[in-house]
Amino acid sequence: MAKPPAPETWDNDESEIARSLLAYLHRHPLAADTLRGISNWWLPQQRYRDDRPRIGHVLDRLVAEGVLHRDKLPDGEVLYALNRHTKPSH
Repeated sequence: MAKPPAPETWDNDESEIARSLLAYLHRHPLAADTLRGISNWWLPQQRYRDDRPRIGHVLDRLVAEGVLHRDKLPDGEVLYALNRHTKPSH
């Protein structure tokens, strides 16, 4: 599994979102989806329904930290998934 984000560099809401995303990916390591799909299906909607910009920011940070990778789709949407080139943490 990819190394979790360093908690001291995240605010509480972002850290909670990152933990939820990584927990989902731990259960579904081959999962990949767009921001819309992630916010609709991976995270509890009642908690994050109106927080898509913050979720996008967390996804960008996880990409920058090497935990996730993103691929741009032909329609312009971005697909996020675990970065399989990152060494697992022990």
